[in-house]
Formats: sequence, C-alpha cells, structure tokens
Amino acid sequence: MSRRRRAAAAGRRPAAAALALLLLLAPATACGSRLPRSAFGSTGGAPDLATDTGVSAREITVGIITSLTSPVGGEALAGPRYGALAFFRAQADQGGLHGRTVRVVTCDDGGSGLGNRDCAHRLIDQEHVFALVAGSVLDYAGAPYVDAHQVPDVGGQPITTAYDRWPHLYSIYGSAAPRDGRSVGWDGVLYQSTEVYRFFKERLGARSAAVVSYNQADSARYARQLEEGLRAEGYRVLSQSVDLALPGFQTVAAAMKADGSELLFDAMDSRGNAALCQALDAAGVRLTAKVTNVQNWSETVRTDYRDSPSCRNDLWATSSSRNYEDTAQPAVAAFRAAMARYYPERAGQLSAWELEGWAAALWLTDAMDSCGTELTRACVGRFMNRREPYDAHGLLIPADFTPQPRPSGPTLACLNAARWQDTAFDGRGGWVGQVDFPATACYDVPQLPYRP
Repeated sequence: MSRRRRAAAAGRRPAAAALALLLLLAPATACGSRLPRSAFGSTGGAPDLATDTGVSAREITVGIITSLTSPVGGEALAGPRYGALAFFRAQADQGGLHGRTVRVVTCDDGGSGLGNRDCAHRLIDQEHVFALVAGSVLDYAGAPYVDAHQVPDVGGQPITTAYDRWPHLYSIYGSAAPRDGRSVGWDGVLYQSTEVYRFFKERLGARSAAVVSYNQADSARYARQLEEGLRAEGYRVLSQSVDLALPGFQTVAAAMKADGSELLFDAMDSRGNAALCQALDAAGVRLTAKVTNVQNWSETVRTDYRDSPSCRNDLWATSSSRNYEDTAQPAVAAFRAAMARYYPERAGQLSAWELEGWAAALWLTDAMDSCGTELTRACVGRFMNRREPYDAHGLLIPADFTPQPRPSGPTLACLNAARWQDTAFDGRGGWVGQVDFPATACYDVPQLPYRP
C-alpha cells in the first residue's frame, strides 16, 4: 500500500517544506504590514554576467501561455495568468530576485494546438525565455518542443496529459508518473483516486449521486470516470446525458427529483451548469451538494447563478489549494492585496485558479532563488525534482515529482473543500471553507486506472 499523501485535483492528481511565510502586502491606498523582500527571494546585488538562456545581469525572461481566446470563452482559462502576473509585479516592486527583474512575456494560443505550437516557438526562439510558468491551455501541442529545449514549465494546469509525460513540465499538483517522455503516466495508463467521493460520503452522509454530461466524446469520457469513482465508493449513480446544442435540462431535473439524488457531478461547461441549476430550482430540486472543481471556485458564481439562488447555495468546490477567502493565512492575504493593487478590475473574477497562478510563480521563484546568482535551468530542475514536497508557503497540499511504481493499492489522499453561502461574510456572500487545511480531509482510498 502506498502511504504517500496525495492531493486531489478533479479527483485524480498526486500531491513539506515551506520557506518563510509571506506577510501582508499593503494595497496602494490601504494601511497594513508589507510583504518582506525575502518572500520574493533574495534581493542581493546583481550578478556580473548572464548565466543561461533568458538570463542577463539585470533581467530574467519568463513566459506564460494561456488559451485566452478560445472556444470555451475568454475568461475560462485566464485565472492562472493573472495570479502569476500579480506575483511578478509585486516581486519587481520589492527589488526583484538577486538584483534581477522578472520580465514576463505572455502568449495567447487561441485554444488550438497550432496556436500553442506557435506560442512555444515564439517564446523559445524569439523571446528566449528562461522558463514557462502558470500555463493554462486547452491543447498543449507545443509540449514536446518545450521539453526538447529543456525549458522548465512550472506550475501549469494539467488540463491535458502533457504534464504526466514530459520531464521538464511540472504541473501545479505534482506527479508520481515516470514522466520519461515515452508515454503518458504508466505505459499510457493514469489513475484517479476517490477522496472527493469519500469526503461527501463521510462528511455529508451522501449515498446517491447524479452525473450529467453532454453527448460529446470528451464530456462522456469524463462522466464515465466520475461514475466509476462514485460506484467504487458505494454510491447509487443516476447517469444523464444531454444534447450539446439543445440540452434538455428540464428532463434531467425531473429525473433527479424522481431519483432523490443527493449529489450532483457534471462534465459540462459553466454555461451548461448555470442552465442546469435554473432547471433544478424551477423543479424544486434541493441537493445535499452540487459538486464542482477548482476551475469554478470563483467569484463569478455570484452572477453566473443569479437566477438560481437555491442551487448556488448548494455549490461545493474541491481542490488541492487553499481557499482564496482565507485571508487570515499570510500567503493568501498577500495574494489578495496584490490582486487588489495591480488588477482591481478583476475583483469580480477572483478565483482559486488565480491563487494557483500566484503559487506557480512563487514555486518558480523559490526554485530560481535556490540557485543564487548562478541561475541555470539545470539548477531549477534540481529544485523541482527534489524529493522534499513543496507547499508554496502554505497555499498547496504538499506536492512533488518523485516517480513512483505503478499504483497497486490504496493511497492516502487529501483535499480542500469550500461551500458557497450567500449569507457569509456579513451578507456579502462567498466561499466558506469546510476543511481545516490541509490535513483534516485525508482518506485511504482506491486508485482506479483509466486511459486518457
């Protein structure tokens, strides 16, 4: 049996040593303590010469690739980019890293594989980036090129399977796969663990769940994974599929009401979720929990679900990162202050993904800081591949990239969870944490194989 603690990322991703905790970064017009310079790495004197591609005596060039304009909408994948940008702007205001300022070059790949390859070539061949960070892309077709040039890609969102294949790619959630470049996972097989379903069974006493998907291949494939995990935890599962172009959510609501489903999981986009919630409210369906993932742990639910307040207050989200409402935690407070200072216009889009983008930039910074003034990609790689798990100063469930044998038994897996409540925060509404992060929702759970 594997006893390594695993993080939960959409119910399937692996997950500690923290450096000095961040203190509050005072907003431009507010009082408060400031983030110490040491939190952004050393600010010692500048080195005399360049040490690697993308590194000069005064500057480090870093790239961010995002599917900003894409079929799923301009905001869907934007969060990590803004969180990382806020971090590097705050770092620059605090003096940079060993006298060097991080220059960030962004690239929008349009959500296509061709666009992604173009971004990879532009950032590597023309901008000569030292590293990539906080990527969030629909089709990481440029991954082989990034890896072939040994460009560290730190803290990306594992939307595709590239982060479970290529050795120079490091997802925000860690990986226990061999990552030898030959195949995804273990000879083309990945594993999902079932801690999310165990959590709701033990915490809320749920025993039945509905899974709603589109009649589209990727949506149906993910729905089958959800159903398999739920059944492994002993749930009775109601499976519902709707037409992608003309979804009949009223029929789904009626079926769920007749079934008495306690939980709702889905394999749909945010628009479909909002429409489903309207149908559920109209039919008088009350759930124990409507379970969503870290991508939808966002302020936008305030407006996305404005026509279905009952369903909105049934929303629960799970992740491997800390709640962005947890401002009593210094690193979260620093993130919130930086977002308010540099991107005040994004107050209505604040999200867990933005916080994970900040954590990704922090991870890369700590890796670069470990090199001192002799900054090289090889040195960053040694930091990323060390056996000591990393928690981004308390923002992440500890994660690492130590290869493990093919899973053969239960694993100890942990998660974070929050629930949306309109009455929270003196009536402002928001995500209320349901776990004493990070260690109170950990379970010995099975690992179920699947081919992506």
